[in-house]
Amino acid sequence: MHRYKCWNGPMPTSGAQAAVTTGTTIKTMLQLATPTTRLLQIIAWGFSVDALQSGVVEMLQTDVAATVTAHTASGVQPLDPNAPPSLLTLSTTATGYTSSAEGTITGTRVFDSQQISSASPDNLSYSYQFMPDERPIVGVSKFLRVRAFFGTAVNLRTWVTWDE
Repeated sequence: MHRYKCWNGPMPTSGAQAAVTTGTTIKTMLQLATPTTRLLQIIAWGFSVDALQSGVVEMLQTDVAATVTAHTASGVQPLDPNAPPSLLTLSTTATGYTSSAEGTITGTRVFDSQQISSASPDNLSYSYQFMPDERPIVGVSKFLRVRAFFGTAVNLRTWVTWDE
């Protein structure tokens, strides 16, 4: 088993990790697509926002892909430099970030959901590491999504760490 991490933007090179605007409707910020031969076990996830606005950020499994900006293999980073490349499917309807269309979801499993309050400065970032016995498993040919909904757009960075 190998461990990987992915952010909702391209792999940073000469600049910092990019933040992505949430917009004002529900939007998939990061999507991971499992192939037909591989499950994912989620280890941890998190996000940060750049402004105090009320909203919700959630991590869930869906049966339908959003249309996203496709990740490249370099954006799906193994945490061990000797690990092989991830087997995630990379395309605009698979692993990527910043959705332009959400698709029509018919089934979900919610793994975590966080309410952000504009009145609490403690809500600017969130990080959660699942206990070994509670780690969600994303099924084959499914999609793990981190979605956000804010009434006023904010910039959001999110990441997921998983084993495959």
